[in-house]
Amino acid sequence: MPLTGAEPYICRMSAFGFRKPSDLPQTIPLFPLVGAILMPRGVLALNVFEPRYLNMVDDALGGDRLIGMIQPNAGDEDDPSPDLSDVGTVGRITAFSETEDGRYLITLTGICRFDFNQELETGAPYRQALVSYDAFEGDFAQARGERIDRDALIKSLKSYAALHGFVVDWDSVEQAPTETIVNVAAQICPFDPAAKQAMLEAITLEDRTQTLLALLEWDRAAGDEQRPIQ
Repeated sequence: MPLTGAEPYICRMSAFGFRKPSDLPQTIPLFPLVGAILMPRGVLALNVFEPRYLNMVDDALGGDRLIGMIQPNAGDEDDPSPDLSDVGTVGRITAFSETEDGRYLITLTGICRFDFNQELETGAPYRQALVSYDAFEGDFAQARGERIDRDALIKSLKSYAALHGFVVDWDSVEQAPTETIVNVAAQICPFDPAAKQAMLEAITLEDRTQTLLALLEWDRAAGDEQRPIQ
């Protein structure tokens, strides 16, 4: 199931009326996808074409519109029913369209991360699980990131973008909340699945920022080693 990209990031407090873990269902459908993470208040655009996931979207649209994004465990990516990571994110379908060839183009907006507790046998063609949100209660409010050095963060991101030739609207980045900057980078930078999972599982925004900065520095150092000495 390929990821088609990420739409512009949306920031909300208490998205869709969900303000605490008990507001969310403990049983949710799962969409396992390698290299795709969804952050609270982030958005993820998906191109859905497999019959089982078309069925999942149909059921979600007929109910609470909630879907859990989760990565397969490393090494299980090619397994038709892979073991799953310990942490994912529940999102709500906030945009939907159907193509002439029967695909669904949907946008999920992240609400809260969850711990994957137990897979359920429901008879549905897609996977469902019992999950817990208690460890991520802080996801329901936007983190301020007051202890994060924004200037250093943006400088590192600019170096990364220049190294890889990415075009970025830096004026918009400068105006964005710190949480948005960090979480957008975590979602859309082409790090490997394990690195993305590490950022997803970082409990606080400060922890996630440190992981992101370490990855950016590692990438810069690797690039320096590959460039010829003049």
